[in-house]
Amino acid sequence: ALPAAPALGSTFWTIQLRLAGDKRKHNEGRVEVYYNGEWGTVCDDDFNIHAAQVVCRELGYVEAVSWSSSSKYGKGTGPIWFDNLHCSGKEKTLALCPSNGIGVSDCKHSEDAGVVCSDKRIPGFRFFNALPNHVENLDIQVEDVRIRAILSALRKRVPVTEGYVEVKDGGKWKQICDSEWNELNSRVICGMFGFPGEKNYNARKPTYWDYSVNCTGNEAHLSSCKLGQLTSLKSNSTCHGGLPVVVSCVPGRAFAPTAMTGFRKAFRQEQPLVRLRGGAIVGEGRVEVLKNGEWGTICDDKWDLLSATVVCRELGFGTAKEALSGGRLGQGMGPVHMNEVRCSGFEKSVTECQFNKDALGCSHEEDAAVRCNVPAMGFQEMLRLSGGRTPYEGRVEVLMERNGSLVWGTVCSEGWGTMEAMVVCRQLGLGFASNAFQETWYWPGQVGADVVVMSGVRCSGTEMSLSHCLHHGAHLNCPKGGGQHAAGVSCSETAPDLVLNPQVVEQTTYMEDRPMFMLQCASEENCLASASSQTPANSYRRLLRFSSQIHNNGQSDFRPKADRHSWVWHDCHRHYHSMEVFTLYDLFNLNGTKVAEGHKASFCLEDSECDEGIEKRYECANFGEQGITVGCWDTYRHDIDCQWIDITDLKPGDYIFQIVINPNYEVPETDYSNNVMKCRCRYDGHRVWMYSCHNGKSTLCFTSRRNQVTHR
Repeated sequence: ALPAAPALGSTFWTIQLRLAGDKRKHNEGRVEVYYNGEWGTVCDDDFNIHAAQVVCRELGYVEAVSWSSSSKYGKGTGPIWFDNLHCSGKEKTLALCPSNGIGVSDCKHSEDAGVVCSDKRIPGFRFFNALPNHVENLDIQVEDVRIRAILSALRKRVPVTEGYVEVKDGGKWKQICDSEWNELNSRVICGMFGFPGEKNYNARKPTYWDYSVNCTGNEAHLSSCKLGQLTSLKSNSTCHGGLPVVVSCVPGRAFAPTAMTGFRKAFRQEQPLVRLRGGAIVGEGRVEVLKNGEWGTICDDKWDLLSATVVCRELGFGTAKEALSGGRLGQGMGPVHMNEVRCSGFEKSVTECQFNKDALGCSHEEDAAVRCNVPAMGFQEMLRLSGGRTPYEGRVEVLMERNGSLVWGTVCSEGWGTMEAMVVCRQLGLGFASNAFQETWYWPGQVGADVVVMSGVRCSGTEMSLSHCLHHGAHLNCPKGGGQHAAGVSCSETAPDLVLNPQVVEQTTYMEDRPMFMLQCASEENCLASASSQTPANSYRRLLRFSSQIHNNGQSDFRPKADRHSWVWHDCHRHYHSMEVFTLYDLFNLNGTKVAEGHKASFCLEDSECDEGIEKRYECANFGEQGITVGCWDTYRHDIDCQWIDITDLKPGDYIFQIVINPNYEVPETDYSNNVMKCRCRYDGHRVWMYSCHNGKSTLCFTSRRNQVTHR
């Protein structure tokens, strides 16, 4: 027989719940119960999704998403109040679920249960506070929070940076009395809405919430602050301080309006020491820090919302919504610069936080990442996908001003490509582009939106909105017109990320003089310098040879854009080419002028090797599937055709060697900045050296005895 549940009435256990622990958002954590004046935990024995439903609904969330065992959010302290819970999921409180009885348990805190609740609040949910107000860490439970502009004329401005702080309680919006309000509370509110800073402000007008608020300034969300004293109202319905709380937030530079240009056209990092990579939308990504001139990652040991929030504020965003671990937003390359990071929350940069300099041994499988709160800019309302089978695909339709009114229309597909599609998917919060379409006859779209309202679109890929990209403006030019020729996209939550291993290039570089009669296949595929066509068959070409090892560090497999039916068979090399241009190899002099070039005109794409525990999926022999699996790499050995630059006519000297992968952006990736690799190269006419190889588009500085030359 199951344990009995207590009856409502005199024997009903009055409890309070909260979520606590490490590495969590405000809607997830270790389940903690307040009973008899003490906080304790819940054992994971027999705990299931039904118990999680009861917990989440009791905390004011619509439903439970999942639950966890074995103290995923860290070990709690105090009594283990509930063990062997058998909830149906319909109980109004965890205290009504059958159990061993309150405080009866044979568990340890290593068995503490946790839950993840949906982010949506129950409409009209009223927080039942049966406990005295001085309970430590009593989480605030409200349906919603907003900043409402004071003047109606300012309510249409985006983002809203200044106004009354209002909480939704019992279905009504209420203001907070400022009698106990301080700048630490304002800091939390501004951070929630995507702003890194706050300043003093106040004004008049009331309908007050029942409580004051007591924040430390480090909370990621108002719901993590403690409740203060009950609000005391005067007879004329004004609060004791007489004023409602008003905050004035300072947006990051990327979101700040300016008198001349409106919003900054493309998002740029504010700090040179920290950057985010691999994220689908602005304000999320793997955290990378610059140390000794080299970008590296942060290990996720002890990574939490406090440290993640320091990163977010440093980059001009608000507080962190989520501190991600386990390389969730892709694995980085290079060193792991920081481990066991511990921030107080008030540092200007994560590089100022304490960390363990001696804790080595982290792999990139443990790379830390963040998702930050960003201001509500209203960009999603200016764009839609229409006619697709799923919300992730369709014809691109934009809201533009034409003849004094806003109208929906299509985008001219001439020149439409991956970068433009990336911006659309980001603007809609749908992740990365998986395809860019120049014809959309199979997606009819909305009736009345066939007319082209935007043409000549060219994006760098970093813009927050399609309207920030270069385009023709009011003077449209689109010969094919809209309708079935309009631009379209399909989006995906994940994408691959190709990264070249620079050490392999350094270690395998050498020079070979090869007779022309042995270069017939390479000549057919245009892998030699143009002057080679005049070279007699009994002479030779001098080749700079090297291996390239290309890793997929992303979150989905790298697949060629072309379908199998359109791959080209090359009889000489006996394989199918699935991409016509996959890599470019170039040599530049120190002035930046190209002096020699090579390219992998096309290639056989497959998994050469994989990380431990990952199986190879792609092998191009026998017309097999081509691609690179996540966690695998494709190695092009130095001794195969076209894996070279023809330097027969090159003069001795110092050069810059460059490799670019996926140069035409044919296949979408999470990060194109790491598709470039550069090296210093010295050629003395008899030997060749490659050194200082590194990924990224960063500046290379070279010093000679006479002068210093900087190449960009």
